[in-house]
Amino acid sequence: MTYQEKKSIVSLISAILIFGTYCLYMYPRHPERGLESLETFRYWGSFVLILTLLSIVAHIIISILFNILFRMTTGEKEPTFADELDKLIDLKANRNSFFVFIFGFLLAMGSLVIYQPSQMMFIILIISGFISDVTGSVTKLYHYRKGV
Repeated sequence: MTYQEKKSIVSLISAILIFGTYCLYMYPRHPERGLESLETFRYWGSFVLILTLLSIVAHIIISILFNILFRMTTGEKEPTFADELDKLIDLKANRNSFFVFIFGFLLAMGSLVIYQPSQMMFIILIISGFISDVTGSVTKLYHYRKGV
């Protein structure tokens, strides 16, 4: 298995664990009051903001730890360059990830148009962000395994 495949697998697993752990942590803190209260908007706003920051920091830390463990176990360094194949796979993964997120964004806005509670919009946005992250990692793994 190549470095890129291992990194994609670690990224996929870490995205699932970060999202799952954070959701399990935040779920009991959901306000029980009215659906459109200020407290509910504050909850969902902080949910998205903290999840974004936590996810970025955790991915950086996991990437550093992965590189250290990879070097210790294999004795090889992280590749310092990206060839045309790496760039093409990154572009395809980013494209697929963006398509999923944009579809989720449009779905979230559509939920407001059909008079769904604003909580539904936040839930759709959060889930589409998670699925887009997973889609990017799976796309990279697929293309490194099967080719472009």
